[in-house]
Amino acid sequence: MTQQLEPMPTDWQRALAVVAHPDDLEYGCSAAVASWTDAGRDVAYLLASRGEAGIDTIAPEECAPLREREQRTSAAVVGVSTVEFLDHKDGVIEYGTRLRRDIAAAIRRHRPELLITLNHRDTWGGSMWNTPDHRAVGRATLDAAGDAGNRWIFPELTEQGLEPWGGVRWVAVAGTDRPTHAVDASEGFERSVESLLAHRTYIEVLTEEDPETYCRTFLDGMSRMAASRFGDRPAVAFEVFAR
Repeated sequence: MTQQLEPMPTDWQRALAVVAHPDDLEYGCSAAVASWTDAGRDVAYLLASRGEAGIDTIAPEECAPLREREQRTSAAVVGVSTVEFLDHKDGVIEYGTRLRRDIAAAIRRHRPELLITLNHRDTWGGSMWNTPDHRAVGRATLDAAGDAGNRWIFPELTEQGLEPWGGVRWVAVAGTDRPTHAVDASEGFERSVESLLAHRTYIEVLTEEDPETYCRTFLDGMSRMAASRFGDRPAVAFEVFAR
């Protein structure tokens, strides 16, 4: 018998979502974000890069501000007003202390109870290889949850006025093939489509399909995949690591 997914915890007020590129959250979990902000919870976005290497036909110096604008528009659709960028170089983001420090600093600033990131494993399940940026940022986010609470790791952050924050209670990983929890996507689904569609420049290069049809088909398929393990309700699935 297939293990059913548990409802995501709801006894929290602040979340920080940390991913590598513009559109990562929109492909992964924006319907859940919409439901959280509807409930009065605060969600902020932190992106390691500006996605400047993501469109072959647009040079990075032109692409970065364009994708930043689309990301801010996309976030606003689901009730997120705080969107920050770390300016690590798209495509060659490296796992290591610099990335961990940058994410730990953001955790100390925002003081979330819930961290959200994207699949940190080598594949998406099976033989579909994950990208180096996703792996690096996902792993660094899981590690930075602990770094943020330890004053002796990155003590320079304390010197900068960023006091340790050990209040992260969960890290939720979207896009995983090992989900444990889920959020009902019904109420947030239409906004999730609009949010992904806000990345129109990227999507129009990615597919010849009508952009809205592409977004709706992809997100509907994802939500239905989780439904069979969540009371037949369309859902956004997460692998939750408790802390």
